[in-house]
This record gives sequence, C-alpha cells and structure tokens, in this order.
Amino acid sequence: MGTTILETTVNTLPAMVIAIDGPAGAGKSTVARAVAGEIGFTYLDSGAMYRCVALAALERGQSLADGDGLGVLAEGLEIGFDGPRVLLGERDVSREIRSPAVTAAASRVSVHPRVRAAMVGRQQHLIGTGSYVAEGRDIGTVVSPDSPLKVFLTASDEERARRRAAETGEAVEAVLEAQRSRDASDTEREHGALRSAADAVELDTSSLSLEEVVAWIVNLARQRGLV
Repeated sequence: MGTTILETTVNTLPAMVIAIDGPAGAGKSTVARAVAGEIGFTYLDSGAMYRCVALAALERGQSLADGDGLGVLAEGLEIGFDGPRVLLGERDVSREIRSPAVTAAASRVSVHPRVRAAMVGRQQHLIGTGSYVAEGRDIGTVVSPDSPLKVFLTASDEERARRRAAETGEAVEAVLEAQRSRDASDTEREHGALRSAADAVELDTSSLSLEEVVAWIVNLARQRGLV
C-alpha cells in the first residue's frame, strides 16, 4: 500500500513550488505558512510527514534503526493536512508530533533511504499538482531542484534554541544541546543532507521579525514574476 497524503486545499494555480529550507528553529514553518497565505499558495510542511512516521514508530515500539521496517511503515501510513492540522489517519496529531521525543525520533527516522523515498515521492507528487510553498531540509536540493525560488533560512544557534524552547517549554540549554546533535545528524547523513542549494538565496533571520522575513520573500517572488 502506498503512502497516502490527503490535502484538502484545492489550488487551481499552475503547478509551482517556492522552496524554503534551513535548520531547525530558523523559522521555516512559520514563515512558509505565512508566505503561502500572503500569495495564495498551499503550504506543505515536509517535516511533519517524517514526524508522523516517527510518531507511528514510537507508538508501535518499532526500532528506529530498522530502515526497511520503517520504510514499510512509511509506505503504509495515511498522512493528511487539513489547514493547520496534521492528520495521521483520521487523528489530529498536530501537537503530538512536536513533542521532544518525536522531534528526536524524526531525525533518526529520516536518515533511512526507504523512508525518504516514500516521503519525497509523495511530496513531489503533491507539488506537481498545484502551487506550493514547501518547507523542509531538502526541498530545494532533492524534492524540487527546479524550483524558481529557493530560500535558505538561517539564524544563530542561540536564537534557534530560544525559539524552539518557547514552543516546547523546555529549557533553552537543553534545546541547544539537542539542537547541536540534530544539526550534526542532518548535515552529515548520506541521504537528504541539510545544505543550501547552489542557487538558493540565504537569509539570516536572527534579528528579523516574522513580518520582515515574509515581506522579503514575497517581494522576491514578485520580482521573479511568480505571483
């Protein structure tokens, strides 16, 4: 059974994707969602898909080192997006997939080639059917290398940790330690490693407001005739 992704938003615009990549805590999700709303595109959170696989694996007691087993699991999951809600089957898991345990597990799950193949294939199918602002760690390099606009968001380690801590309620120091480990894993893994595409425009968001970042990307999209 192939991985099923349900998208309730109907988009009649020509197929196009604006790719927003970057490390955890750089503001990708918030920015991508806001940009999509501003220009009338559909928002795609690729990381949520890997988090769903991780959550399902944890709940079933499945080994996070079993790449083939996790691949089979990923291929059989029904993952859906209903506006801001993330669905695993018919269950809203929007909050559960943001827990520290799932966050850590998602980084381990996403290194397996079979899991990535299942998720990347479905992401490519989705973005081929409409206009998306897609965010993740390999949208511009793997999922949509032909994207007409690739943005790589960065921020200082401390600022990224502060943002994540504000979301999860954890201590900043604990988040910073976990973040460093995850950054190493994301940049050094063999498949879908975190890196900026050669033609991506990089933006450090450390001292910028959400509104400033969104306006910057929307203006860039308009300059390129994408909206």
